[in-house]
Amino acid sequence: MGVTKTDLFTEEQNDMAKAAKAFAHPARVAIIQYLLKANACVNGDLVQELGLAQPTISQHLKELKEIGIIQGTIEGVSVSYCINPTRWNEIQSQFNNIFTQFKNPLSCC
Repeated sequence: MGVTKTDLFTEEQNDMAKAAKAFAHPARVAIIQYLLKANACVNGDLVQELGLAQPTISQHLKELKEIGIIQGTIEGVSVSYCINPTRWNEIQSQFNNIFTQFKNPLSCC
């Protein structure tokens, strides 16, 4: 199979795939869960909480920020992150829409 041709799919399908990719690594899931639990901006706590090296966490934060799940603010040399509520609601809505399309059939295959 060759290179994925994203232009064959809708903008929403591509967007959902990017969001799903963000949830495809346990470190990113752990970061998201930590931010949801904290329900506030978080900075240096992630290294201690997750037990991963700072560069590793920074890479995961970068990927989450690129798709908009999290947002960050810079204060001097410190960066604080939190869940981006607008983007979170968009992703939640997209996945809810696809999950609610399933109608449990009486028989299948």
